[in-house]
Amino acid sequence: MGLLDLLGFGGKSDTLKEFIEKGAVIVDVRTVGEYRNGHIKGSKNIPLDTLSSQIHEIKKLQKPVIACCASGMRSAQATAMLKKLGIEAMNGGGWSSLENKL
Repeated sequence: MGLLDLLGFGGKSDTLKEFIEKGAVIVDVRTVGEYRNGHIKGSKNIPLDTLSSQIHEIKKLQKPVIACCASGMRSAQATAMLKKLGIEAMNGGGWSSLENKL
């Protein structure tokens, strides 16, 4: 496992397809203001600084999570946190880039 894998960036294209096929939920970890300025239709906005308090809600969904943000850094942090708590998650990177891949 390389550094990019640890940050949640490795093997993104294959994993993205697999996550979509499993009915993954897209969680946008940007601030509410950033989210209002544009987001992926159907995504859930859970800002990174509130993510830990929303874990129980995410677990209730019983679906994998694709985290996104503006550039991929906050979503990498979110992905690491979710994985640590036993949630299947991947870093989708920046939301606009992810939207183009969907």
